Amino acid sequence: MKIVIANDHAAPELKFEIKEYIESLGHEVINIGTDSKESCHYPEYGEKAARMVAAGEVDFGVLICGTGVGISLAANKVKGIRCGVCSDTATARLIRQHNNANMIAFGARIVGSELAKDIVKSFLEAEFEGGGRHQTRIDMISAIENKN
Repeated sequence: MKIVIANDHAAPELKFEIKEYIESLGHEVINIGTDSKESCHYPEYGEKAARMVAAGEVDFGVLICGTGVGISLAANKVKGIRCGVCSDTATARLIRQHNNANMIAFGARIVGSELAKDIVKSFLEAEFEGGGRHQTRIDMISAIENKN
């Protein structure tokens, strides 16, 4: 799989650690986040990564900011993106299985590096359960998105 990773100034160290970890799982990683701790604006990185996912340039996206919330909000403004903030492995697995999430976010100030690796692994290994109530709900979300 090809995965984009993006971050703001709160997470360059964690980003590099997660990038290396994803590569160790056999995936290609495209780094579009900042490599610096100099203050920057997470919406720019969240949007850029989300546009790559929405365009099909990559399979999934991993976003990291201080809490994961801000960068995920920016990503979710891009049509076709379903990004959830995860601080545990169960949520990471379930957003793929039930919501067919195509991006994940977490906070460098919230989770440590080992938990972040477990979260990413759970997300990448899970598969959408497809059909039924899950697809109905995703279709409902898409309908809301298309009203805008």
